[in-house]
Amino acid sequence: MNVSELFWSASFDDLKCGYIQEEDHYVCLLCGERIEKGIVYPEEGIFYDACRFMRLHIERAHQSVFEHLNGLDKKITGLTEHQNTLLRLFYQGKSDAEIQKELGIGSASTIRNHRFLLKEKERQSKVYLLMMELLKGKIKAEPLLLDPPQTAKMVDDRYKMSQKDRDQILKNLFPEGSAGPLKTFSIKEKHKLVVLQEIIQRFQAEQTYTEKEVNQILKFVYPDFATLRRYLIEYGFLDRTPDGSQYWLRTAAENKEETTMERKQELKRQYKETKTQAGVFQIKNTRNQKILIESTFNLKSINGKQFGLEMGSHTNKLLQTELKEFGAETFVFEVLETLETPEEGYFDTKEALKKLKEKWLDQLQPYGERGYNTVKPLRGDA
Repeated sequence: MNVSELFWSASFDDLKCGYIQEEDHYVCLLCGERIEKGIVYPEEGIFYDACRFMRLHIERAHQSVFEHLNGLDKKITGLTEHQNTLLRLFYQGKSDAEIQKELGIGSASTIRNHRFLLKEKERQSKVYLLMMELLKGKIKAEPLLLDPPQTAKMVDDRYKMSQKDRDQILKNLFPEGSAGPLKTFSIKEKHKLVVLQEIIQRFQAEQTYTEKEVNQILKFVYPDFATLRRYLIEYGFLDRTPDGSQYWLRTAAENKEETTMERKQELKRQYKETKTQAGVFQIKNTRNQKILIESTFNLKSINGKQFGLEMGSHTNKLLQTELKEFGAETFVFEVLETLETPEEGYFDTKEALKKLKEKWLDQLQPYGERGYNTVKPLRGDA
């Protein structure tokens, strides 16, 4: 599992939350998912603001920040598989006696000793972090990388360049100075970016240019002015009308507005095209044929329920006990019936789903020796 640079550069408090807040987005530090602010997100009949929707994303995609970290490779965490298992059980709030019984190792005092060793590892980590912080002040700073312009439409390795390298490129390509002609444009792509950043300085903000005026400015820089003009547009430095009659310096605000509108349109499209499908499903023990009948407003969430079962967090204790006995591979999830909803008119989804579940409970009778539903419910638990 890869860990992004965004994760490594985040503060400790941000890492505990699992996300950071940018000007227009919340960004998941665990997978990079971006949730735009100012939009209401519908999910299973509930509407969430961006912040709550990000927390919902972390819960559904990663279970929790702890669970995500607990599943990272030992090369990243520095923990053995046994230590990871113990930490997960501690996180679940289990007592020393319960953990000893579940793992079948030593005694409760053995578990207490493991707790002590992990606390000692925590103290050692704090000392190491402190030493590294103090060391940073002694290390000679690396040259800063150039920041991409706010109008950039793409950000990649082309922006990884020190100021010293940039100055040398400009000196080589503009032998008469940055206000003079360009020696050649047959250069590396990242060098072209440096050249374009310099050329755009010849245009005035809040001024509109005809194509002829743009060409006149660029012709003084380099004979192939059409190529320069095309690159300036592709990199987001210049913008123009559809017919090419007018050109102007593109501002960061324009890019931001365009991106926001595109994102909102995409969300609307996804919402219309992606309809959640409610229904009834069963969890079946293929060894003894016992089943548990459940319902959900979103059948796509079954994967999350399956993961929760495998992680030991399912609310049905009998089912959870037999999973430990028979193994997760013994249990299968099967959709029994999807809820048909009319295209128009009022429809009480909750009531209809409740009746659909009761139908399957009556039909399959998953009680006692036949299943894990201990008592026939008076209402649906969807």
